[in-house]
Amino acid sequence: MASANGEKVELGFNAVRETKPKKDWVLLSLRVVAFLATASATLVMALNKQTKNLVVATIGSNQITVTLTAKFQHTPAFVFFVIANGIASLHNLVMITVDILRPQLHNKGLHLGLIAVLDMMTTALASAGDGAATFMSELGRNGNSHARWDKICDKFEAYCTRGGSALIASFIGIILLLIVTGMSITKLLKLNRI
Repeated sequence: MASANGEKVELGFNAVRETKPKKDWVLLSLRVVAFLATASATLVMALNKQTKNLVVATIGSNQITVTLTAKFQHTPAFVFFVIANGIASLHNLVMITVDILRPQLHNKGLHLGLIAVLDMMTTALASAGDGAATFMSELGRNGNSHARWDKICDKFEAYCTRGGSALIASFIGIILLLIVTGMSITKLLKLNRI
């Protein structure tokens, strides 16, 4: 069909329509919840500290006390946990920002491939941090009688409870990161099939 000025206008079922890339709200919301979980784990562990006065000896009627402080910085595994979850939080925050501000980039395979690789690396890093912190938490809760390492959670209960809640939040974040990674890879595979 021709218009009055000679341009060809296509009508019918074969007409090409420009479509905007639709936002993947499920992926975005999972990233937001994963960000909140890893950020809360980072903050809870980074602010975890407990000071206690313990009696070490009694001479006559006088007690000799010592003030001890349990901090996350005293254990390298907890420092690694905080750094790994901080990086995972930062990664999710950057991916959320990219998803909101630049939706047109989602059609490019290189962009999706880079996101999938970064998601996998972030999941592996957060998983390693959680594994190290879980091992040290178990050691602090139960000790090791073979190595004659005493448990400390009977003396610093609040410290151990906050550390346990940080671990739970981080494990929730890892599960969500695994789902997000799977969705990123699936999105990339769908793009490559077209």
